[in-house]
Amino acid sequence: MNRVLSCFFGFFFFSFTAQTQTVYSLQQCIDSALKNNIPVKQSALDMETARVNWQQSKANLLPSLGVDVSHGLNTGRSIDPFTNTYVNQSVSRAGYGAATDLVLFNGGSLQNRIKENATAYEASRMEWQQSKDNLVLNVILAYLFVLNNEDRLQVAYQQALTTQAVLDRLQILNSQGAVKPSDVSDLKGQLMNDQLGILDAKNNLESSKLSLSQWMNRPYDSAMRLERMNAEEFLSGYAQTANDVYQNSLNQFSLVKAVELRKRSSEYSLKAARGQMFPTLSFGAGINTNYSSVARDANNAKIPYSNQLKNNRFTSFGVGLSIPIFNSSLARNRVKLSEINVKNSELNELETKRLLRQQIDQAYLNMNNAYERYKVLLSQVVAYEESFKAAEVRFKAGVGTSVDYLTAKDRLDRANINLVNAKYDFVLRKKVLDYYNGKNQ
Repeated sequence: MNRVLSCFFGFFFFSFTAQTQTVYSLQQCIDSALKNNIPVKQSALDMETARVNWQQSKANLLPSLGVDVSHGLNTGRSIDPFTNTYVNQSVSRAGYGAATDLVLFNGGSLQNRIKENATAYEASRMEWQQSKDNLVLNVILAYLFVLNNEDRLQVAYQQALTTQAVLDRLQILNSQGAVKPSDVSDLKGQLMNDQLGILDAKNNLESSKLSLSQWMNRPYDSAMRLERMNAEEFLSGYAQTANDVYQNSLNQFSLVKAVELRKRSSEYSLKAARGQMFPTLSFGAGINTNYSSVARDANNAKIPYSNQLKNNRFTSFGVGLSIPIFNSSLARNRVKLSEINVKNSELNELETKRLLRQQIDQAYLNMNNAYERYKVLLSQVVAYEESFKAAEVRFKAGVGTSVDYLTAKDRLDRANINLVNAKYDFVLRKKVLDYYNGKNQ
């Protein structure tokens, strides 16, 4: 008795002292996972990359502007940049210029690139949200697994306590010769079995804590404690049908939005590729000036630096038209590849929605089965409790055998464990449906 009771009271003492330690709530676990999860961070970087591409496509509509500045020294026989004649002396020279260029029309290619990259950015944002939703669901399930195993451990301790109490009574009666020695040995064997159940429950609990810690990307800590959830609040039938969940998911599920946006982005990409087959109309302008150290006026006097820059200034304006006639079928093949990409994105959208419907139907069926199993096991526990009480009374009165008592106890113990598992299994199934329904908490 001392060994089991010390384990039992040690467990509750540890639970009491753990109150002074950090107790994680579900939201804290989720926040830690979102903060530390590397794939979520990588998805966020993909989204930022898409945003930069979108910003660049908008900047491509702006005119280009460049400035040229040059200074040099020529020695020996060279051309005077002021008179364009040969001179045989050292010449200091300088040149300044600025030029701009603007695309006026290119078949709408630039505008469609903006729309393509804008929708691609939105798709990346939805994919980032989807990666977060997936992580949140896994954290919730891992959290519930820990709570499930904590309940199973408490049931295992209670089973051992019940066995120990009966064994203590039998040992007293056995010392008085009032019971068969075999009854005592049977109960001792049952106690060892209960202790093995406690060890298994502890191992399962620590394994579930390890899994939760891994989703949180935190070091494993056996002293981790979780804020309890009242699972009884979730033990009711699901209010919506599988079709209701599916219709909601089409409007709220991030993955569905992402594939729809990817398809729209591919359609804009096709339009941009077709625009490359049209002529490109552009406008250009420039201004330039220069200086030469050997420049002289009519009186052979050196022309000042500022006067040369002002006198040598010239500007240019022009409109250019580029007509693609043949470029090794590059533009046409880009259009064909874009058309293939559109068809592929359409199929990807259809396949995503088909798989989503199948997953929701399966999840809904699993949830209903878990609910029915929970209700049956609830009735079974009630029936086995009555049976065990009767067997316990007969055994203590000396009219029942240890075999009858242990059989009734084993049935009740298994039913209690199964009930705990069924309760949390049903809650887990509901959480999965909530995930598809756009409700992760």
